[in-house]
Amino acid sequence: MASIDNFEFAHQHRAEVAWMSQNTNTLPMHPAVLEAIRKSFESREFNNYPFKRGIFGLPEAILDDLKLEDFDLVLTNGGIEGEYAATRALLRPGDEVVSTDPAFLPIHAEIEMCGAKVKAVDIYRKPYVLTAEWANEAVTPATKAMVLIDPDNPLGSACTRSQVKGLAEVARDHDLVLVDDITYRDFNPDHVLATDFYPEKTLLSYSFSKAPGLAGMRIGAILGPTDLMKDVKKYDTNPLGVNVLAQHAALAALQTKKEWLPGIRKTCEANQRTIKGAVDKVDGATLPVYPSKANMFVIDVSATGVNPEALEERLLHDHLVHGRAGSYLSKLNGSKFFRVSYTVPERDAKRFAAAFPETLAKLRK
Repeated sequence: MASIDNFEFAHQHRAEVAWMSQNTNTLPMHPAVLEAIRKSFESREFNNYPFKRGIFGLPEAILDDLKLEDFDLVLTNGGIEGEYAATRALLRPGDEVVSTDPAFLPIHAEIEMCGAKVKAVDIYRKPYVLTAEWANEAVTPATKAMVLIDPDNPLGSACTRSQVKGLAEVARDHDLVLVDDITYRDFNPDHVLATDFYPEKTLLSYSFSKAPGLAGMRIGAILGPTDLMKDVKKYDTNPLGVNVLAQHAALAALQTKKEWLPGIRKTCEANQRTIKGAVDKVDGATLPVYPSKANMFVIDVSATGVNPEALEERLLHDHLVHGRAGSYLSKLNGSKFFRVSYTVPERDAKRFAAAFPETLAKLRK
């Protein structure tokens, strides 16, 4: 796994680094979001604990964003905290969960904290998403849940409507809870919620970290039908609510979403093309998924003979460009790829595009 020293170095040089390692959004923020943070700060709301359910209007805005007015939710410190509560509520030692590899592996760690086992389906192959056939093959009598990350981190692949329906049918056939991680939903105009097909036992992991650009404010939510959420709420470890400044920022982001989201998608499209141009210059480097339906994709460098760990280190220390080696995201295929996120100013994407071929050439010698 990549050395933590790379992250220490990147944080120490934060103002200079092109931050393309964590799928965060460093593009300019809508003025209304910044104004909401400023007003909350100036009124010193941070002196008091926030109302546990959330500032007035925020839970309703999340439900409206998803068109799920009948669902219940808990605000969380980022989407990952909600998934932690869900795994604690759902799983017991010996249980199994169908998931994928590659994936956001901290979710797998949460499953293992419960004494449960991850059945990771290898999706580093066409069609680069979890299919109903593969999911069904992975189910055993011990299986209690299925995790779907859609669009996928790190591949940037996305399920079609029929593929989501197929996975929902597998979950229903085996009476599984389906955890639908929709962290990257806003980047995919064609995204489909699993709740369209399996509302009675689907939990949604919702985050403000990516498209709205609030990763450092740590705010998200876990949503589900009322009966299922009763169990999840038993494992809500935060009785005093989440960051109040973050809540105001999140509400403002939802209220202005139609104004800022098209621009972010446009920048992602442009940056993808810029990065692809650089990858195309390197013999042996390929993009398994292009175009991506998220704000990241992976560059397969296995045919170049270059170690992704070395690529991460040299891009960062020689060019101040921070990407992520695949070992953080895959136990099966991590030695093959390098993940790059591109919700960054176009100048940062161009800096990566200039540095990537040069760095590969040096590492190949």
